[in-house]
Formats: sequence, structure tokens, C-alpha cells
Amino acid sequence: MTTARTSTRIAALAGVAALTLAACGDAADDTTDGASPAAEGEVATIVVGASPTPHAEILEFVQENLAEDAGFTLDIVEYTDYVQPNVQLAEGELDANFFQHLPYYEAEVAEKGYDFAHFEGVHIEPYGVYSDSVASLDELPDGAQVGVPNDPANQARALELLASEGLFTLAEDVEDPTIFDVAENPKNVELAELEAAQLVRSLQDFDAAVINGNYALEADLNPAEDAILLESGEGNPYANLLAVRAEDAENEAVLALDEALHSEDVRDFITERWPAGEIIPAF
Repeated sequence: MTTARTSTRIAALAGVAALTLAACGDAADDTTDGASPAAEGEVATIVVGASPTPHAEILEFVQENLAEDAGFTLDIVEYTDYVQPNVQLAEGELDANFFQHLPYYEAEVAEKGYDFAHFEGVHIEPYGVYSDSVASLDELPDGAQVGVPNDPANQARALELLASEGLFTLAEDVEDPTIFDVAENPKNVELAELEAAQLVRSLQDFDAAVINGNYALEADLNPAEDAILLESGEGNPYANLLAVRAEDAENEAVLALDEALHSEDVRDFITERWPAGEIIPAF
């Protein structure tokens, strides 16, 4: 079952079909539509769904340090899964979400038919391979069980990371490989699919597991120190981004939020908050 944890209570903005950006002004029920900024003297509230770490932390920094001068305020809703943030965005419960990278976004849009738009990447969470029993992939025993995410975009990323170190090879000319595209497998590795959020909680059940950076951090694993193999940030296509409904892509408050996320202040926050490269700015 998926769960969501709100850092502030979501306000129900009835009767607004476009972006539900509530204006905090003299009238309690003032709202703006998806094409208009808040009126002068008012502040637009953007309801944003985010993973707790690092996304919500970055948004909290924006809220505390940049939002007021930029003319908006954030209502941050935290999610511990990768499904509900897009569902809730499509259903209008959120104005934006910040939790996913571009390949996952594209796969979700293609599969679910979401009418979304996205902005440029903000940060990269290097994928890591973790183990409670071995210190390197070379030490994996014959027939080792390795956990990988079960969603297509993250599974392809995990398999490519493992293949890059020669654990096995993947079939050629396959753009998004799955566990069925493993070709040569000299160690007879058994790949076990699990929902991404569950892998870190089930690490002890595997010889090794490929874990998303945000879930590793939430479990007090330091990707730069605890991973036995860590994905490179250079040329990495998996930058996490802000997504909105397509009709709201030009909303001034949303544009201001994206600009804040790409500011030097946010870059400095990321590098200072995660100095070992656990999280890497993508701009």
C-alpha cells in the first residue's frame, strides 16, 4: 500500500479546474488560475508533492530562503512511493511534483497517458549497489541473489549499472533492458524484482541490491561511503525534475519555483548539505 505524509495540511481549493494556486491575501478564498500570477500584494501557494529526501529538503530550503522574495509559498506534501505523486498531480490534488527523473517521467506519461510538462533537471541521486555481506561485486557468490527495482525505467538503470562492472552482459540493441535481457551471466546471478522503496528495507534478504539514492539516504546509508558500487554523475541522464500538468507549464508562480530550484543558492545548498557527492547538482 502506498502512503503519503504531509508536512503541511493540503488546502482543498474547490471549483478550480486549472492550477490550484491559492492567493494568501485579504480574501480567504481568492485563487489564481493557471495562466495568471497572484494579484499584487498576494502570494501564490503551490502544493508540491515530493520524496522526503532530498526533494522535500531542497523545497524546504527554497521555502525558507527564496520563496518570499520570489512571490510564492510552498505547501510540501511528502510521498514515500513513486506512484502517487503523479496520480495526485493528474487528479489535481497537487500543483506540481518533484521526485522523478526524466526516463521515469517519460515511461509514466507513455503508460498512463498523463498530460504533463516538465522542467530541466535539478539534481542527480547516484544509484548505488549495497550489500550486508560482501565488499565488492567480485565477492558475490555463484547464484547470488541481487535485488533490483521492478519499474521499467529504474530497472533498466540498475541493470546497466551492474553490467557496467561486468557482473553480466545485456542483450545488444535493447534501449530499456529488463531482467529478461541478461545475456551472459557467468556467476548465475538471480535478479529479484521488488518495488524500489522496499529494496532498502529488504537488503538483508539479498546478497546485494541496487537502491535509489533517496531511499538509501532515508535509511541512513551514505551512497558515497556505503555503496560497494556507485553510479557516476558525469553525463548522467537521470536528473530529478519538477513536473506539472501541461496546462500549467507557463504559470508564473511555477516558473518562479523552477527558477529558484536552479539558483546558485540551491546549488550551494546541495553541495553543502551533501558534501560527499551523495546528491549532485544537475545544473
